[in-house]
Amino acid sequence: MQNRGFSSRRSFLGGAAFFVSVSVSGLRSPAFARISAFMQAVAEAAAGDSAISAFYQANGYRAIWTGNGSRDRSRRQALLKALAGAGDHGLPQGAYDTTALRANLRAVRSERDLGRIEVELSKLFLAYARDIQTGVLTPSRVDRGIVRQVPLRDRLQLLTNFARSSPSAFLRQLPPRSPEYVRLMKQKMRMEKLLARGGWGPTVPGRKLKPGQSGGAVVSLRNRLIAMGYMRRSASRKYDATLQKAVQQFQLAHGLNPDGVAGPGTLKEINVSPEKRLASILVAMERERWMNMERGQRHVWVNLADFTAAIVDNGKVSFKTRSVVGANKSDRRSPEFSDMMEHMVINPTWNVPRSIAIKEYLPKMQSDPNAAGHLRLIDASGRAVNRDGIDFTQFDETNFPFDLKQPPSRGNALGLVKFMFPNKYNIYLHDTPAKNLFARESRAYSHGCIRLRDPFEFAYKLLERQVSDPRAFFQAKLATGRETVVQLETPIPVHLVYRTAFTTAKGNMNYRRDVYGRDARIFAALQKAGMTLRSVAG
Repeated sequence: MQNRGFSSRRSFLGGAAFFVSVSVSGLRSPAFARISAFMQAVAEAAAGDSAISAFYQANGYRAIWTGNGSRDRSRRQALLKALAGAGDHGLPQGAYDTTALRANLRAVRSERDLGRIEVELSKLFLAYARDIQTGVLTPSRVDRGIVRQVPLRDRLQLLTNFARSSPSAFLRQLPPRSPEYVRLMKQKMRMEKLLARGGWGPTVPGRKLKPGQSGGAVVSLRNRLIAMGYMRRSASRKYDATLQKAVQQFQLAHGLNPDGVAGPGTLKEINVSPEKRLASILVAMERERWMNMERGQRHVWVNLADFTAAIVDNGKVSFKTRSVVGANKSDRRSPEFSDMMEHMVINPTWNVPRSIAIKEYLPKMQSDPNAAGHLRLIDASGRAVNRDGIDFTQFDETNFPFDLKQPPSRGNALGLVKFMFPNKYNIYLHDTPAKNLFARESRAYSHGCIRLRDPFEFAYKLLERQVSDPRAFFQAKLATGRETVVQLETPIPVHLVYRTAFTTAKGNMNYRRDVYGRDARIFAALQKAGMTLRSVAG
């Protein structure tokens, strides 16, 4: 298309051609007028975004999306393809709807229009890159207990590196590369196909089924476990050894006591819908994006929802123990964050947190001055104070002038060792004299810190790289009865996470109960952002 006083420019989006006609009448240099109009529009459209503005200023306000060349075309096509596949990652597909973009492109009538579209494409790219690389949500806005710092990427660097790279290859490397994310994505797609086929069938009636029983409820249990993949097809109507083994496998995969009896708790989990399980997977993928970072060749992984603490070496669990986590109360839930473990304290003193001192112990001492006699009263000068003659009723939470401390002992609330990664939340891992809680299925009882069932063995594993005989070294320090700080020569990353859906190394799914309700809030926030459950035929 060529008219007097006009210049034509042809470009493409997804194979659809569009033409831009620009009036240059009365100007000495049509080319200069066309470029300067585009440049001015880009500068104006990018003015509210410092990263995009800096990028185009650095590259001379040249197009990277809307030009005629093959490189611009390949960037457009690669971005459109990535956006079309956003739902595969559990991202809010509607957030990347290109319908309006295509309409704007069809409506282009000037280089200024094209400049605005150029910036619009850059904004769309950066929004997608942020979402798929480090998550759609800001964790702390969803739940105040998720205090994790998301490793956001520099937006200017992202745009600059993308412009210099192979577009398709660059976009492919944006999602987390962790084996867990890849396995979760495979499970997500499997669940979507399952939903398209009708799910797992009818739920199982009744409150309890056990070995030796038979009848319709047992058949329903058998059929649902077959549909879930826990046993092969069978025509048996009896709760036989094969069905009992399948129930045990289900229980192990769901954090339940593997007694092989389908009691109320087990049946409740068996009857959870596949839609809810898919929601848990989508939340786990978002959580994995929040942790798209190096976690350390050796690190500590505490899954609050699983009530376990593990040491991971080179991607494999080398030690694992049961844990007790914060109770499900507003001031006790264990927070989620990452930090560096620097030292352990053998024979620790328990410095009672002020919140516990005034909420739990002060009322007891007001009723009986000799209550909590295992705790020492310490004044502002650090001296132990005799309780005789003190009227505790004169104090409240605003004017209680003492600290409470428990000296090292086997009865100490921290047990005989604690593991420190100094943080403003005053959270750490420690031993406990209350060993009975580790036998329970659900273990949310602490004030927020993480209690370990096998703290000595945990210590030995941590020390194995800096002393020749970790057990003897630890026991010698323990035998003194004195508080002893042992520095870790190499600090170890600690990650307190909350995963109600996670995989094994072989890719099998595990599910846990949402004890704090955090995943329900995350899923609701994802839905509000535009994410939807899908069923995919295949």
